[in-house]
Formats: sequence, C-alpha cells, structure tokens
Amino acid sequence: MQPSDFSPNSAVDLGARKAALEREAKQRAEESAGRSNPYSVNADESNFQQVLERSMAAPVVLAVLASWSEQSKQVEAVLDKLSQGSGGNWLLAKVDSDASPQLVQALRVSGTPTIIIAVQGQVMPLMQGPATEDQLREALTQVFGALAQQGMLPPGHPGTVDGDPSAAPEEDFGGESEPEADPISAQAQEALERGDFEAAAAVFEKALEADPKNGDLRAKLAQIRLIGRLQDVDGPAVRQAAADNPADVDAQITVADIDMYGGKFDDAFDRLIQTVKQTADEDRDRVREHLISLFELLPAGDPRVNAARRKLTSALF
Repeated sequence: MQPSDFSPNSAVDLGARKAALEREAKQRAEESAGRSNPYSVNADESNFQQVLERSMAAPVVLAVLASWSEQSKQVEAVLDKLSQGSGGNWLLAKVDSDASPQLVQALRVSGTPTIIIAVQGQVMPLMQGPATEDQLREALTQVFGALAQQGMLPPGHPGTVDGDPSAAPEEDFGGESEPEADPISAQAQEALERGDFEAAAAVFEKALEADPKNGDLRAKLAQIRLIGRLQDVDGPAVRQAAADNPADVDAQITVADIDMYGGKFDDAFDRLIQTVKQTADEDRDRVREHLISLFELLPAGDPRVNAARRKLTSALF
C-alpha cells in the first residue's frame, strides 16, 4: 500500500478550496438529477454533532478526504458504491480536509484519505491511505461484525456491509428532507460544474432583475462573485503583499475576500475598515463599496454586519 497523501491544513489553499467547491457543485447537480447517494452527507464543524448523534442509531463511516487527491477520489467512489448498497445499514459522512481543518485536527488525522468509524457517539480509527474495494469491504465487514458481537449496534441491525439498496433511509443528518433544487439554483449549479463562474453569476443577476428585493438571490450572487474572484489568486503571496504595504488597496481587498471565504468575517471587515481609514478619494470609495458588497454574504441583521457598519461610519466621519 502506497503512502497516503498529506495536506498542509495551516494555510488557505485556494486551489484546494476551488476543488472543494467544484465537488460540492457536482454533488448538487447529482442531487438535482436524482443520482446522489441517499446515505451520504458532507460533514464539517457545523453539523458534526449531528453526525455523532446519528451514530447512536447506525454506524457512520467518516471519510476524511482531500479534493485534490486522486487517492481520496478513488476511496470516495468505492465508499459511495458500498454505502449505496447498504440500504442504510450504515451511513457515509465525508469530511473535506482542506475546508474543515479544525475538525481534522480534532479527529487527529494526519493524512488523507483516512477512514474513521463513529458508533454510539464514539469515534475509532479504521484505516489510512489508499484502498481497493475488496480491502474496504473486508475492513468494514470485520468492524461491523465485531460491533455486532459487542452489542454496540441497534437491535435488528445485521452487522453487515451490504443491505437492501431499495430501502429508503430512515432519517437524514438534519432531521429534515432536503428541499428540491429550484430551477435558478439548478441552472447556476450546472454552470459551476463546468467551472463557469461568470455564467453562474449571470443566472442570479437575471433573477434579481425580476425580483430585486430577494435577499437570498442577492446572497447567492455575492457568493458566486466572491469565489470567482479567488480562482487564480496566490493566497500566501497576496497576504504577504498586504502585510508589506497596508496602502495596497488591491491586496487588502483580496485578503479580505480570502478571509470571507474562510469564514473569518470579522477579520475581513476590520481589514477593510482599517484600509478605509488609510486611503482617500477613489481608493477609499472602492474599499468602502467592496466592504458593503461583502455584507451581502451574511444574513440581514447579522450582528457582525451591524457592528462593522457602525465601525465603517465612524471611520468615514
């Protein structure tokens, strides 16, 4: 077995994040076409507690994957195949190592792909590195059989990898069924699957012309524009440029975009507010307008946006 891939989770890797986005877009497109795996979910810090709660009713196979890794893609494809044939005997939760570095650290994962079993709210490592379908099937068969012998599976659980593929899952991780994709989002997702961010943005721009007060459409458009701006950005280089020259408006704006994409909203807002204080005339207006556009990425009334608006007003006047 060859060594597993490793991912440096310490910095923003825009290439990896682009791959993660494309993977998410592909999944949404598959859901719209009815080809998605009903026994699989993407897991991250926001829903991991639900994953653990679900493991009280059935084993959950946690797959820690890297979107850029061929090894991860091969393991993911096999696990999807096996879980679809399980009939809900066990569920598959996929963790993107680049998108959820804190979760990866908490799980003590050092490389990808890594397979972890969650049962009765507890997690236990199973294997790391590339694996064939036969190897994965054998490993899961052994662990499910051992769990059954120890009485750690729910009553009536067969303790096997395979099941009835026609059976519907009893529940999903969120406790609610996924809503059907609306035509606008489906059309945008098709464009994203092709990697055409301009076409995806155009879909929402057209929809907003017909419904200019629709905050959900406005937020989705802001997200598409943000991701599109970051496609060819060298994260470490632009962050260094921003540190070397606080008056470099382009660098400050781009780093703020990176922070927004990474969920560091306060950092992004504070950076641009500070840049507003250090600039004047057209540069100042450009920074202010960009900051306001970033506000659209968060829900109306979000306290972080309200606080940033007050800081911006103070910086301007």
